[in-house]
Amino acid sequence: MAKTNPGVDAYIANSADFARPILNHLRELVHEACPEVEETLKWRMPHFLHKGILFGIAAFKHHCMLHFWKGNLILGNKFRKAHEGGTWQFDRRITALSDLPGDRILLGYMKKAVELNESGIKKEAPKRKASKELVVPDYFVAVLRKNPKARQAFEKFSYSHKKEYVQWITEAKREETRQKRMQTAIEWLAEGKPRNWKYQT
Repeated sequence: MAKTNPGVDAYIANSADFARPILNHLRELVHEACPEVEETLKWRMPHFLHKGILFGIAAFKHHCMLHFWKGNLILGNKFRKAHEGGTWQFDRRITALSDLPGDRILLGYMKKAVELNESGIKKEAPKRKASKELVVPDYFVAVLRKNPKARQAFEKFSYSHKKEYVQWITEAKREETRQKRMQTAIEWLAEGKPRNWKYQT
């Protein structure tokens, strides 16, 4: 008998009427494809595990989603990337059982997911976007050089923290405002504070 998770039972029971048959069908298929499969809730959605994540399912207001953890290795261009994390999902919204491929095809995908996990094949890491070079205006560089502590703190900051300071200073419309902002920036930097430190808890 398939080992089920009460949390997944509750998730499906609380889903919309159209979604329950879809979710139940996918759940039954994965237990057929891999009798040792484990059920769990991750990111508040049902996921199926066997030596790692196989895939997850979710129900929304008007559609369901099926996303494979190593989808690029299983599905190729039949699916599209869902987000930077690298999981892949159908390129169409699932609103009825007829939107799914046939059982034989789905079982094949699920068995491939099991095979990849059993072989220890890792999911491809998402490609990092090359960070843009931040242009720090000469007048701010000159002020930073006069305060080694502030300069050191600025250099250690992440790209986004540096950008916040640079934008704040360069967006000043009047020279007087810019000078005031630079003076404040140097004081905060000397204390190791990011630009928006007041809003941090």
